[in-house]
Amino acid sequence: MSDQDAFDRILAALYDAMLDDGLWPATSALIDEACGIHGNTLLFGRGVKDQVRVTCAGFYFRGQRHEDLMREYLGVYHPIDERIPRFRQLPDSHLVHMSALYTAAELQTSPTYNESLPRLSAQNGVNVRFVEPDGSHLAWITADSVSPDGWASPQLALIRGLLPHIRQFVRVRQALASAEALGTTFANLRANPRIGVLCLDQYGQLVEANDRARDLLRRSDGVTDRGGLVQASVLTERVQFARLIARALPATGTPVSSSMVLHREAVSPPFVVHVTPVAGPQLDFGAQRVAVLLLLVEPGYQPGLDPALVAQSLDLSPAESHIAVWLAEGRTVRDIAETTGRQEGSIYWYVNRIYRKLGISRQADLVRLVLSLATFR
Repeated sequence: MSDQDAFDRILAALYDAMLDDGLWPATSALIDEACGIHGNTLLFGRGVKDQVRVTCAGFYFRGQRHEDLMREYLGVYHPIDERIPRFRQLPDSHLVHMSALYTAAELQTSPTYNESLPRLSAQNGVNVRFVEPDGSHLAWITADSVSPDGWASPQLALIRGLLPHIRQFVRVRQALASAEALGTTFANLRANPRIGVLCLDQYGQLVEANDRARDLLRRSDGVTDRGGLVQASVLTERVQFARLIARALPATGTPVSSSMVLHREAVSPPFVVHVTPVAGPQLDFGAQRVAVLLLLVEPGYQPGLDPALVAQSLDLSPAESHIAVWLAEGRTVRDIAETTGRQEGSIYWYVNRIYRKLGISRQADLVRLVLSLATFR
């Protein structure tokens, strides 16, 4: 198998595993085989500086998850691992061999390096840190090369080529976790009310949209439908959005998953769209099939308080309904101003207009009114 064939197989497996938890072990094993390594590990954490807490970790060796080694490292060795502070200073997507993160003295005395890493077959593995805009911490660590001669240039080149796709894999998984859609089937994902799902065919035409996505399309809220062609509502974002879809549907070459922020009208916060290829048959004989998923993720969106329902029921504008929902969710005017990039005075102007429309004068009355609508979804 050529390096390109191996790369294409890994990407196809990654895209499938984005939507199916159960496929990650096989995908991890495929990465190990293609890269010629004993195993690989994904770690995810949150926090700042020395207060980072690892919240998710997966130690896989040729597709087998090792819970015992994971618990031992995180519980015993991670708190005293001399490598960690240096690792957190690494540039984004920069490959560093494990041994380079320890001093000459530590290579002789470090309990982590001399006790834990041999059991992980990772004394000379490769460390990669991804710098995420939300402040989260993501690490991908490979175990040692299986070759007795150590690392070769083609191995490292393949790992470097995979880095943006590993990052994208984690971003999509995080989006699904936020929407409480992990471990779901493809059909259930489309039924999830917390995330918008648009299905495109192999020609980029809209095949199907779930309820949340249809509502966004109907209002041209971030995305719009022009005769089956899904576009960004904001004119200046249409070219980039079209390019993302084109990368997922190349005439030749490997499909690529990617993401971008889509802005919306009025005071609505932007959302993230993840463009993810879906594997299909080599020959589909002209049948219309789903070839790309667009996952629309809205930070903080709660289906029980749908701004569209509030707008329709209370005869409010989209901007007014979003503000009413945010207030009902417990956000302050300052929070809303920071989220939308507007001045607090502008938000108060909307609030007062809502009060006049509804014939009320207190925020408590507005909150009770909006919350009463949640039960009718």
